[in-house]
Amino acid sequence: MKSLKLTTCLVATMMFAGTAYAVETYGPFPVTVLGYDGEKENSVSYSGQIARHVLHDSLKKLAGKGNGGANAAELEAQMLSYFNGSETDLPIIAPASKDGVPVKQTMLNEISAGKNIAGKFYDGSMPAWPGEMTGKEVILHMISHAAKADGGYDAVNGYDYAQLISKFTMGAMPYSQAVDNYLDEKLGEGVKPNGQAYKTGAYYTGKEHVWDEAFGYFGAASHSMRLSAEDNYNVAKLRDLGSADLNGDGVIDLKTEYVFGPAYYAAGADKSGKTAYMETMMGAFIEGRALITGANGQNLTDQERAKLQSHAKTIADNWELVLAEATFKYAGSVYKDISAITAASSEEEQAKAFRKYVKHWGELKGFAMAMQSGKNDLGKTAVHLNRLIGFGPVTLDGTFVSGLDADGNFVKERKMSWNSYQLHMLRVQELLAKNFAIEARANDATAELAGLLESLSGDGGAETD
Repeated sequence: MKSLKLTTCLVATMMFAGTAYAVETYGPFPVTVLGYDGEKENSVSYSGQIARHVLHDSLKKLAGKGNGGANAAELEAQMLSYFNGSETDLPIIAPASKDGVPVKQTMLNEISAGKNIAGKFYDGSMPAWPGEMTGKEVILHMISHAAKADGGYDAVNGYDYAQLISKFTMGAMPYSQAVDNYLDEKLGEGVKPNGQAYKTGAYYTGKEHVWDEAFGYFGAASHSMRLSAEDNYNVAKLRDLGSADLNGDGVIDLKTEYVFGPAYYAAGADKSGKTAYMETMMGAFIEGRALITGANGQNLTDQERAKLQSHAKTIADNWELVLAEATFKYAGSVYKDISAITAASSEEEQAKAFRKYVKHWGELKGFAMAMQSGKNDLGKTAVHLNRLIGFGPVTLDGTFVSGLDADGNFVKERKMSWNSYQLHMLRVQELLAKNFAIEARANDATAELAGLLESLSGDGGAETD
């Protein structure tokens, strides 16, 4: 296991009983609830958030299990049991053991019982999807169509539902809950006060648990700070038992040793060597938790709360950048995929390139929607982003989804050339680079903007009715 060099921004120092401890992991932190006389010694608790990550990962896996309609009703019901929750225990479909990389838990209730995605899902307006729906209505619409699709793939409309559902949910559940709830209102004075247990009999204070829940939604391993970006990335891919297995018991404990979606994408950007999202966010989470623990069960002072809110802002700002980086990356992927489609020398080669393009478009669209699920109003940036990406990608006949009919079915009433849609992808990258301080910029194709504009100067426009 790699040790991380100790710097002031990466290591928190706490004082317990007059002794200083350098902290590289999120926990254990001692119990500080005044008057607590139970047996617990570690006050960290975020298993409910981990259960929701597992529900998300399992839902994504199920989204690709349709056979084109015959199993639609059964599959939709199964998907909804993972979205809405179930009275009975649910098997963990993903993450699941691989050869040489065993996962400790196989059933959801081994992590936390009674959890769902629906109750924590962003339900504000989501204009990025056709039909003028709320966020929750959009995801239910996606689930319904995914159940009817063959392997989650809709070639006619250009949708990969596993990617759309997963990437949108990554914003609409963990990101939304963390930055617009736990790291926002719940840090306020008088809300879940640190001078009281979170609830009667709890071994953690109000502010301790609020902060823990935000960390749980980020989805990092408790020891992600000790790992390189590559290590964290490989843990998420279930490729590296050695880096994951903190306690050396030979299995990955999903509660503390696995890296889920949001943290995975932070590490993915950091592999470029240009960013440090994971360590910046982990550092802020650890230092914030150390600050709360250091209050020793007393309410936070104004100064302590201001410092905590500063850590929260660091986390929220970097989390938004991670989503922007992912959106930028997949816009570049779509741009490259279109070149492969148009250069294909056979129908088979073209179909293969188109399938890859649809996957990447689903990731692009899902992350663009995820960005619009947080607390920041992206304003005209979101409007332009949605117009450039569209409700659906350009498909093989040149058409793309332009809306829904009265029955909720997709309508394709417009056309666009491949080169014009490539221009849209470069405009997406240009827009994101202008409005967000992103630095990794994977698949950056903006250098090709001028040449593409010149080639399109005589084609009469980007879109036709």
